Amino acid sequence: MIAANVSPEEIARFDSLAARWWDPDGESRPLHDLNPVRAAYIAARVDLRAAKVADVGCGGGLLSETLARAGAKVTGIDLGGKVIEVAKLHLHESGLSVDYRVQSSAALAAAEPESFDAVCCMELIEHVPDPAALVNDLAAMLKPGARLFMSTINRTPAAFGAAIVGAEYVMRMLPRGTHHYAQFLKPSELSRLLRHAGLELEDVSGLAYNPLNRKAWLSRITAVNYVLSAYKPT
Repeated sequence: MIAANVSPEEIARFDSLAARWWDPDGESRPLHDLNPVRAAYIAARVDLRAAKVADVGCGGGLLSETLARAGAKVTGIDLGGKVIEVAKLHLHESGLSVDYRVQSSAALAAAEPESFDAVCCMELIEHVPDPAALVNDLAAMLKPGARLFMSTINRTPAAFGAAIVGAEYVMRMLPRGTHHYAQFLKPSELSRLLRHAGLELEDVSGLAYNPLNRKAWLSRITAVNYVLSAYKPT
């Protein structure tokens, strides 16, 4: 059996949010606001019509459903059993088709190596015990020439102020303890992990967000949130 790269405390924390995952005004509100920008970033770089896409750490399925609506054949995996239940239930409302599984990245990489046209991993790497192992799993899933998309939080004072102090303590948009500053990765650090996994970095863009008006947009400033694209050489 393949060991899962996961913290039980993290799984419990996100499973506790499952019931209100699709509530745009609930605890998952920032994910709802950021989702269109992330999806557009992916769609600008991959033809999603009939593309085979893995959404790793899919949660309740916000991004998975958006990609499926654009025509992709999506496999969404997460180790949170409750969030996968919610994701499956929401398909009855949306009428979309997504293959949701309670499965680790290592297990999917072993079962379907070099099978995906795109792999997405949003806001997950800062929650796993072994970031390098996760990146290696994601790289193993990609077909030659396929792209990996990731988003995460930079390790800067600005990110500490916005993602932890602001989001968790001041505005209380997220439960306290959602993020741990020491687990944030600088773009240079994540780029190095990608390179060691045999991938080539293509783009790094800032992901700006104003929680007051709930607007999100791409930016040249990567001091807080950022999104990136990398590809597997042919």
